[in-house]
Amino acid sequence: MTAASASDLTPLSLEGTHNFRDIGGLPAGTRGRTRAGVLYRSDALSGLTPRGLEQLATSDIGVIIDFRTDMERQMGPDILPATRPPRVVQLGVLEGAMAGMAPEVLRSTSTAHDPEAASRAIEAALAQIPSLPDLYVSMLQHGASAFADTARTVAESDGAVLVHCTAGKDRTGVAIALILEAVGVERAAIVEDYASSERNLAGPWTERMFGMLQAMGLPRTPVLDDLVAATPPAAILTALEWVDANHDGAAGYLHSGGLTDAELDALRQRLV
Repeated sequence: MTAASASDLTPLSLEGTHNFRDIGGLPAGTRGRTRAGVLYRSDALSGLTPRGLEQLATSDIGVIIDFRTDMERQMGPDILPATRPPRVVQLGVLEGAMAGMAPEVLRSTSTAHDPEAASRAIEAALAQIPSLPDLYVSMLQHGASAFADTARTVAESDGAVLVHCTAGKDRTGVAIALILEAVGVERAAIVEDYASSERNLAGPWTERMFGMLQAMGLPRTPVLDDLVAATPPAAILTALEWVDANHDGAAGYLHSGGLTDAELDALRQRLV
């Protein structure tokens, strides 16, 4: 199956994921639309069912880019087919890793000697957690090489590439937004693709994540609610506006991380 023929087939799905999708079909101005069957995004693959594993094994996905940290991968290893294992590229990005944030908050209570002091310590620690827009800017400030590596991998891969983190909304969302912006996809379409993650994650996935935080003794706050499952358009717009102001656009930002002009051209040819 080729990328060109993939658009004529039933869209790929992976049973056991909640936020998996093809980024094909997005408008890219006069250049046309993004190709189907080339680049996918998803939440982690740790919950794949046997059917989902079969779907992955028989797909064109040959490379998986995993933005999760070592701790996240240990807590929920991806389920991958043994018959045709994809190449896995690990590009751990710390910002956005809820698995790391929760223990940090809990460690802040270790010196508290009574419940009231522990509660105050948790509140103080939660107050230090950044908003989504601030988180994305921090991610951009420290992650240029990882995001450039992602773009390069997509440009150079013969088969399809799947990009994921834990929820598939923050680290994955920023990475996909940068790639789409760099190849000329209209910004409104980028924002809509990003925002759709909140709808995809609503329900069992979000409830399970909130249950885990509650079991750790963490109270629900607006900031934690956003970090777990929200994808407000303003957050990704803030990230893209920061890229505009500091790097004159996504292409300039990816160049700052090491992507060459030739690789950017190859990325555009692959995706549009």
